[in-house]
Amino acid sequence: MLSAAENRRITRTGAASPAGALLRQYWQPVALEEEFNEPRPVRAVRLLDEHLVAFRDAQGDYGLLDRQCPHRGADLCYGRLEDGGLRCAFHGWLFDINGACLEQPAEPPDSDYYQRIRHTAYPCAARNGIVFAYLGGGEPPPLPHLDCLHAPYAYTFAFKGFIDCNWLQALEVGIDPAHASFLHRFMHDDEDESGYGRQFRDHTAQERIPVTRLLREHPRPHISVEETDFGLRIFARRELDAQRAHIRVTNQVFPQAIVIPMSNEMTITQWHVPVDDESCYWFAIFTSFGEPVDHQLMRKQRLQLYTLPDYKPRLHRGNDWGYDPAEQASRTYTGMGDDINVHDQWAVESMGRIQNRTREHLGKSDVAIRAYRHALLTALAALENGDAPALPGHSHSDVLTVDDIVSVTDWRSAWRSSETARRQACAWLKDSR
Repeated sequence: MLSAAENRRITRTGAASPAGALLRQYWQPVALEEEFNEPRPVRAVRLLDEHLVAFRDAQGDYGLLDRQCPHRGADLCYGRLEDGGLRCAFHGWLFDINGACLEQPAEPPDSDYYQRIRHTAYPCAARNGIVFAYLGGGEPPPLPHLDCLHAPYAYTFAFKGFIDCNWLQALEVGIDPAHASFLHRFMHDDEDESGYGRQFRDHTAQERIPVTRLLREHPRPHISVEETDFGLRIFARRELDAQRAHIRVTNQVFPQAIVIPMSNEMTITQWHVPVDDESCYWFAIFTSFGEPVDHQLMRKQRLQLYTLPDYKPRLHRGNDWGYDPAEQASRTYTGMGDDINVHDQWAVESMGRIQNRTREHLGKSDVAIRAYRHALLTALAALENGDAPALPGHSHSDVLTVDDIVSVTDWRSAWRSSETARRQACAWLKDSR
């Protein structure tokens, strides 16, 4: 367990907080590009407890400005998108994506006062459906070198969802391999191949085993953690018999991303981004290593579970996450339907909006949780001492995921062989080499 002071250090993300200063050293997802498809591409954004406005200008470039006009403090979310920038509706001051003031139409015609005004602005970059921003000072680092950001758009799909709790507990569920055998347990197996993300293939034996059965019958995975240049690589090994083991390799990309195998043909890269200390959004990019994705179908599936324009879940603490005791008695472990996002959401939201980690009791299966918290506290101490983050957040070349059956005895080399085979067979990776 952590002390109350340590818990505050790693959960609070305002600009004056230690964790807030750290997270501002890394690119943060701001919005989905689809949110700017309206005739007026301007969106209110709350990010790391800052009130901001995001917009796309006439050239197609994205900007992120402080929401309050530096003149008299009016709300720029209601500004006019025109003349190369965002114009305040109060007195007509015009700002470009860099925060430069271009016009002050109420000032004398010979005034150069506008040249001395610089509004708070953060650099933005869009990749495969997500708009990122850098809220730190100075020159921003490169975007992370991740498959999801370098794959062709046709092989990716981006979405997001609101979570009504602190960002850290939302992230920690993704680096906890043991919970899947319980939280995501189904009492009966779905043998239908159309079951989205519910099966994996043993490519050696051409054997198909429902993931639901594997998780249910093997609830004690061997979990180990490896420190890397990007964060943590997490191994969850479930021994099926004397010869075979199911191996699942996930990655925690410091500070807020996780890269998860959905199958051996698709990964999910997910960032957990603070709105404020008590709420967050997950942003995800699904990346296919096989066929191009069906964007319309994937979006339609998710809009059955989330409402627009705020991407809030239809099942939430206000309606008990859809809990049905009859279902819990016979069909699912939680009684909260088939969507594992709802299961995760219940788990982290039910802890309270900011989990009190002074009351928890971690076990051996929580090895990745311990390792991540240690890395986070170490990074906070380094930043406060004036050092640069040890994990720079870019130039990752070894963020690899696996969900496969391998030999029990040589699983440490076999998982890499499985990943190598997948990458060699991937058409778009071949083209990028």
